[in-house]
Amino acid sequence: MSSTDLPETLAAAAAPVPRVGAVRVADGEELRSVSLPGLTLNIRARPGRRSGLDPALFVHGLGGSSQNWSALMPLLDDRLDCEAVDLPGFGDSAPPDDGNYSVTGHARAVIRLLDSAGRGPVHLFGNSLGGAVATRVAAVRPDLVRTLTLVSPALPELRAQRTAWPTALLAVPGVASLFTRMTRDWTAEDRTRGVMALCYGDPGKVSPEAFRAAVEEMERRLRLPYFWDAMTRSARGVVDAYTLGGQHGLWRQAERVLAPTLLVYGGRDQLVGFRMARRAAAAFRGSRLLTLPDAGHVAMMEYPEVVAQAFRDLVDDCGNRS
Repeated sequence: MSSTDLPETLAAAAAPVPRVGAVRVADGEELRSVSLPGLTLNIRARPGRRSGLDPALFVHGLGGSSQNWSALMPLLDDRLDCEAVDLPGFGDSAPPDDGNYSVTGHARAVIRLLDSAGRGPVHLFGNSLGGAVATRVAAVRPDLVRTLTLVSPALPELRAQRTAWPTALLAVPGVASLFTRMTRDWTAEDRTRGVMALCYGDPGKVSPEAFRAAVEEMERRLRLPYFWDAMTRSARGVVDAYTLGGQHGLWRQAERVLAPTLLVYGGRDQLVGFRMARRAAAAFRGSRLLTLPDAGHVAMMEYPEVVAQAFRDLVDDCGNRS
């Protein structure tokens, strides 16, 4: 099956992308840019401690970036050759030329990246929106996925939590511009505290250094002229994906995933309902479920050691060589 099995969208001319400051790079990480037709993707790599390790790709969530995996990757670099991608329009990746921020569009970007590098099959990780993207990739291109690890994947919920409504409202035309006007006096610190309060089970556990780094990244993103466009269109893409039925529905695609799957859900997640954990465990055949009662939406940032060990257990039990 080729990547063209995902529906295409019409290409649009791209405007030059301004540089507004360097992104943060942790010790042991390397950044590089990958140019594909209509796409330029930023890759954050943490090479394995020795040659010949299995490749892994990490996909972040809405409003996030490859930095969301910087706490987890060093805990696995004795087993994996790690790469994290900035999805189009996020982190340090340029917006896509065709303006397609749908789940399918993001999935196509991941597929094209893997096809171009010849790194598959990979151990594929996804959080939130990245979890929905990774699910679609694993369903339509099983040859590219060795194992699948999903942290609070954004899969359709009939009754979303009220705390998730503001994020979903970003998909409504005009809401983002209204929100921008209403919050024009908010500082980067205010915005960062709000994001952490929404995404972390206990924001008080974030170190002062990590908070300062998050504020710097927030300041950088807010200077990008396409920041809100990427956010709103990607939020709209998630909402649209929730309405798809038939073979393109995310739950139907979850049932088609063949790769051994680890599911991670947080009991204090305000964006993805904890009650969805049981449904996901039933949808992904033979999957493992890790529930963390005190975690929020980004367990790989809050409890990276626990998530890393659960992944190791998955691979060991599946008999994969890493």
